[in-house]
Amino acid sequence: MRRIVVTGVGMVTPVGIGKEEFWTNIKSGKCGIDRLTRFDPEPFTTKVAAEVKDFEVEKYIDKKEAKRMDLFVQYAVTSAKIALEDSKLDLEKEDKNRIGVYIGSGIGGMTTLEDQHSKLVDKGPGRVSPFFIPMMISNMAVGQVAIMTGAKGINSTTVSACASSTNAIGEALWAIQRDAADVIIAGGAEATITPLAFAGFCSMKAMTTRNDDPKGCCTPFDATRDGFVMGEGSGIMILEELEHAKARGANIICELVGYGCTNDAYDIVAPAEDGEGGARCMQMALDTGNINPNDVQYINAHGTSTPYNDKFETAAIKTVFGEHAYKLKASSTKSMTGHLLGAAGAIEGIITALAIQDGFAPPTIGYKTPDPDCDLDYVVNKGVDCDIDYALSNSLGFGGHNATIAMAKYR
Repeated sequence: MRRIVVTGVGMVTPVGIGKEEFWTNIKSGKCGIDRLTRFDPEPFTTKVAAEVKDFEVEKYIDKKEAKRMDLFVQYAVTSAKIALEDSKLDLEKEDKNRIGVYIGSGIGGMTTLEDQHSKLVDKGPGRVSPFFIPMMISNMAVGQVAIMTGAKGINSTTVSACASSTNAIGEALWAIQRDAADVIIAGGAEATITPLAFAGFCSMKAMTTRNDDPKGCCTPFDATRDGFVMGEGSGIMILEELEHAKARGANIICELVGYGCTNDAYDIVAPAEDGEGGARCMQMALDTGNINPNDVQYINAHGTSTPYNDKFETAAIKTVFGEHAYKLKASSTKSMTGHLLGAAGAIEGIITALAIQDGFAPPTIGYKTPDPDCDLDYVVNKGVDCDIDYALSNSLGFGGHNATIAMAKYR
């Protein structure tokens, strides 16, 4: 079977833009959550968010072109450019018919939707932008990255809520394995810190209300956890068939070896009891990667800081790994980045890849109060050096979607 490796990563996140800044901040446990600034938070029950800081789009995209992109597309294009630079892939020497793009987004152009709806209501239909539809629709991240790179191969957008970008990476793995491409630009993007999206999640009572402590309000697996924190941004990996990567002397970060994808078929928002669907998903990733569960050292958990997710994901890990569950490390980096929704899996997949390369398990910050239902090693508050041969990254989404990717140290 064709082997697939990660040769470049790029990201725009609440804790940094570009690999060096991002990974340094993740390793040190820097929190990207703060009081919401994008709009007035006072009318909302949640007043905190993990916003991208210091993003100057003109550094990466022509100003005129950027105006025709929703913010989530700007993030995706920027991340793709950073990832390609990191990979040192010379697109002019490649068969672009063999280069694909897979980018997931749970919601798409929410900023554009709200802006243009306001114009419709306030000024009438004649003032709605002719670019409204091509700015808003979810596949425009894929479309714009393909245009930027000339990638004419297999292209697809996955929309599976918070599992979207993990599904995108997994589907890209399968596409290269079946010889549909040699290289795929894969990941996710999301930019939904908008009044309407915020109001919707507040009405669901899904987000934290600990507004007086922005840096300590997202506490996955802690007994006092009360909801997630919305984040935004994008993450992109360059996935290559191994021989293709070796032929050009690429720097290989790690190997992508397995993928699991299941559905709970249980509830539109609540996870199945004891994480049954997530357990099947992790087992599928292990099976497709031919991995012995006892050989896994690290899991980047979905870990949203919501009562049910963290409890049932912990239960799912125990189902799959048995006693070994207590020996592996399972951190939630959402404690630092917030929850990037459809882009979460891409960012967390990149963290998992860098954790393998660096031999370092990043922390779950903000943890104070143990929960008897969440009793694994969550790498509390400080990351640790550890040799990682195999690792998983989990993503779970509304609609019962579960996605897991399995990675390995390249040998």
